[in-house]
Amino acid sequence: MISSNDFKTGLTIELDGEVYQIVEFQHVKPGKGAAFVRTKIRNVKSGGVVEKKFNAGERVARAHLDRREMQYLYKEEDGLYVVMDNENYEQMTLTAMQIGDSVKWLKENMNLGVLLHDSEVIGVDVPNSVELRVTETEPGVKGDTATGGTKAAVVETGAVVQVPFFINEGDVLIIDTRTGSYVSRA
Repeated sequence: MISSNDFKTGLTIELDGEVYQIVEFQHVKPGKGAAFVRTKIRNVKSGGVVEKKFNAGERVARAHLDRREMQYLYKEEDGLYVVMDNENYEQMTLTAMQIGDSVKWLKENMNLGVLLHDSEVIGVDVPNSVELRVTETEPGVKGDTATGGTKAAVVETGAVVQVPFFINEGDVLIIDTRTGSYVSRA
């Protein structure tokens, strides 16, 4: 249990059977009445943000999260993704819903950060940037680079990325997984 007076940004707590992360907090001492803590908390599973008030000194259950480094091995035919724990070499399967939008950046043998709460997967972090090969794009035409525009390119994972005109099939690109945007050639 943790007191609301000890709240910090990034702290994870348990409320009503759900795990929340503190996004923002403020201690308030009104002229009349008791002090309280106004917080914005994010549901770790759904990503929804909620505002909640806690009385000063109120005790809340602290959620203990376990972050494990795992390696993505392969995708099964039924849409499940197999990962292996780097410490004990145990394999587990994840659904596309558990991985979230990051599923389009998964490349075999990539290391992932898997967030667990009571041995249940609640989040997956992919690296901030990945190197992916372009499998399909329109060929660049000489003189197109003067306009500074972009074109669509399909990378080896199947994701579509907007790239400069000079990028051709077979080029290896560095992609920012947080925004899904082209960074540079590798």
